[in-house]
Amino acid sequence: MTTTAQDLKTRLVVGMEIHVELATRSKMFTAAPNVAHPSNFDAAPNTLCDPVVLGMPGVLPVINRDAVEMAMLVGLALGCRIAKFTKWDRKSYYYPDLPKNYQISQYDLPLCYDGAFDLPVTDDSGNLPNVATKRIGIIRAHLEEDAGKLLHEAPGGHAIDHSIVDLNRAGTPLLEIVTQPDFETPEQCVQFAQMLRDICRSLGVSEGIMQKGHIRFEPNINVHIERDGKTHETPIVEIKNLNSFKAVYGAVAYEYQRQVEEWLENGGVMKPGTSGGKSTRGWDDVRQATFLQREKEEAHDYRYFPDPDLVPVKVSDQWLEEVKARLTELPHQRLLRYTRDLELNEKEARQIIDEPRLCAFFEQVLAAGVEPRRASAVLLNNLSRRANEKGLGVAELGITPAQVAAIDQLVRDSKVSSSAADELYKALADEPDAAADPAQLAEARGLVQVSDDAALSEWCDAAIAANAKSVEAVKAGKDAAIGALVGAVMKLSKGKANPKVVSEMLRAKLRT
Repeated sequence: MTTTAQDLKTRLVVGMEIHVELATRSKMFTAAPNVAHPSNFDAAPNTLCDPVVLGMPGVLPVINRDAVEMAMLVGLALGCRIAKFTKWDRKSYYYPDLPKNYQISQYDLPLCYDGAFDLPVTDDSGNLPNVATKRIGIIRAHLEEDAGKLLHEAPGGHAIDHSIVDLNRAGTPLLEIVTQPDFETPEQCVQFAQMLRDICRSLGVSEGIMQKGHIRFEPNINVHIERDGKTHETPIVEIKNLNSFKAVYGAVAYEYQRQVEEWLENGGVMKPGTSGGKSTRGWDDVRQATFLQREKEEAHDYRYFPDPDLVPVKVSDQWLEEVKARLTELPHQRLLRYTRDLELNEKEARQIIDEPRLCAFFEQVLAAGVEPRRASAVLLNNLSRRANEKGLGVAELGITPAQVAAIDQLVRDSKVSSSAADELYKALADEPDAAADPAQLAEARGLVQVSDDAALSEWCDAAIAANAKSVEAVKAGKDAAIGALVGAVMKLSKGKANPKVVSEMLRAKLRT
């Protein structure tokens, strides 16, 4: 009988290599502007270069201290130990997009090492349990420089018969994070990728814009297959340069299935003491499949040796403590606090945490006295809508946390309706003024609700007289019909009546 993949007991084993471009102002070993810094996003090709980037004879690299400190911050966030002594090494092989033909990296003495990160994981229904975590070991996080970029089609997608080299990215500070093979599902890979991006953005070390290649993921995948009392391990495959969470999920899921099917065909397994058939593959977003690129090199193929032009980095206790003091509450910690203590649902919490400036603004609104769920609703609905209209972030609208708190108080005191509050947010977004008083603005725009009994009673009587069918429906026990009468009163009052008071007054009048 033929064995199929469904007949086998299999276990997916994945380790991740993640490359994070650090958003320093200058590059890793030179003062040339860094393409990963927001001020240089729109730079024309090959304009962020200097003799060091171009590998000209006689140039000398100089270490970027900010990049070292950013790397230390990420390492600390991932539970890593920070090396007291670390050095730089040259990694040599043919780089068509790195003119000096070697990369300055770290080989045997990385800056950050031996870490562990407890990843909050969701259950089968996609919900975040209160205490469930998955421990992910961090082997190392080391600094290096990025290579340039090769383009195989012209801007606009036009076909060409050659490659275009853009060296703006060459020399960009690059933090490479290498995990233990602790991931067991595509979902866990994506959750870690998302959380790491959030950590880097919250620490201010990377803008984390996936489309610009600020973070690139490379899962190393193999499968353990049990058959006839033995465990067979398929050769490891590294999927290169994934720059979206969708691609991470798709590539891991596809490769899991492909490796099992390939093993059934040829029985290929890892070979101790050799490369074991390791290979690198690319990901085709259109076909939703991986494709072979090349056989995987080993460390000796790179001909590592210490860089003679760079001094080692020695991290003193004082320097380490100064960097530690810059650590803030991390996104995974905030996620648990927001869902557990503030009682936000997970979707709301993740939306806030995913955007560092929005998260900081949310904390300021809480500090101003707004209840967490009300603050979340305002930021993710009222303010986000206004921000989208203007192409800005919520924190850049010019509306202050104090103004949000003041409008929230007006709503809670029934002085303005929720729709009127939205008008106030629009007015403040259109004409930002930190000194503007929302209460005075509501008065000036005629948005203050009328709660005067005499005026409300008059409008209620008029609505009752003009809506006999709704009145009869309410008297017959159809409580929902009261809404039509409330709507009539709101129309008569031009939206100024307090709907809650109106509803109570109508019920009182119709019960007599």
